[in-house]
Amino acid sequence: MNGGPLHADEIPYVRRCTGGDSLAAAADLVKDYRRHYDATGDGERTHDWLSGMVEAGMLSVFTVSPGQGVRPVGFATVHPVPASLSMGLFWQLRDLFVLPPFRRQGLAAALVTTVRDEAMADGASRLSLMTEQDNDAALGLYQRFGFRRVEGLTALSMDLSPGPEAGAEPHDPGAR
Repeated sequence: MNGGPLHADEIPYVRRCTGGDSLAAAADLVKDYRRHYDATGDGERTHDWLSGMVEAGMLSVFTVSPGQGVRPVGFATVHPVPASLSMGLFWQLRDLFVLPPFRRQGLAAALVTTVRDEAMADGASRLSLMTEQDNDAALGLYQRFGFRRVEGLTALSMDLSPGPEAGAEPHDPGAR
């Protein structure tokens, strides 16, 4: 696993993390993701937080590897959101991250495909996400899948945390 292009015999392998080693591998990737965005407070706290979110049913976590039996190099988190108008639910893709040496090899696309398929199987009415407006690589990927900008809505947020010194992020950037 050198970070170069996938070999012909390597097929992206996506799995849902339910606990144990799969969740530990995902937590390691979440640490890398957090470092990538200059967030602090890693260690066991990341694994405990991720495990708690999965156990509470608030997040589903998927990892991707360049092949089956190979250590994961990317992850996605999603959560179901109640949709009161349809009296159903939709899924929100919260985070999507692939380690830099493994990007542009179809691994993020494999994650999005799996998340979309799982959302449809769960009966979700739509799959939504947020990303930074200047994240051209992510925007291109999402648009190729059929995601479209939602016009006429404004994203608003209210910071309720005591501040970065308590381990809180200064803002919630949403999915990247």
